[in-house]
Amino acid sequence: MTAFRTAVTTWAAGGPAGPARESGERAGVRAAVLLEGLSDLAAVETLAARRGRDLAAEGVCAVPMGGAMSVGRYAALLGPPGLGLRLAGLCDERERAFYERGLTRARASSADIRVCATDLEDELIRALGPAAVEEIFRAEGDVRAWQTFQRQPDQHGRDRHQQMRRFLGTKKGRKIRYGRLLVEALAPDRVPRPLDRLLSAL
Repeated sequence: MTAFRTAVTTWAAGGPAGPARESGERAGVRAAVLLEGLSDLAAVETLAARRGRDLAAEGVCAVPMGGAMSVGRYAALLGPPGLGLRLAGLCDERERAFYERGLTRARASSADIRVCATDLEDELIRALGPAAVEEIFRAEGDVRAWQTFQRQPDQHGRDRHQQMRRFLGTKKGRKIRYGRLLVEALAPDRVPRPLDRLLSAL
């Protein structure tokens, strides 16, 4: 499945279609989950593992696109005009229109696209609560950086929830790492609805 994902990314960047078709057939891919980025991928794969699911063995490939504006291209390559895979996805509220237009142009259904109220980080912080998220920062050795960030002038007037969302995006790789850690910390009945519904639909 990793080979298929890599081949699809190369194809989307203007490379040949052949390797994606061949690796997809070998892997038995039947569905693709269109994700905005690597932090979403970390969250989806972590939740699937927590639920005892092996998406690759099920023929499901989660594909980080490097941004929602790429959804039209990926939908065309993976959906009806291309490989004919079933498409699902997760997006931020502000990116919903990109997904809807991209899937419509690719003649694909948007029935399995789940939309986060603001973004996935917002959903996860709300599900856990700021106090629990701060404890995770502490356990990961990030509490000093977090406290320094809170003292910045730009953060004055923002509530702790808003500050946490911003903090997660201030260092390269932090959103990806916490995409996994925050999902691992969720109680089974506190999984954000968009993420829960996405996994249930696959």
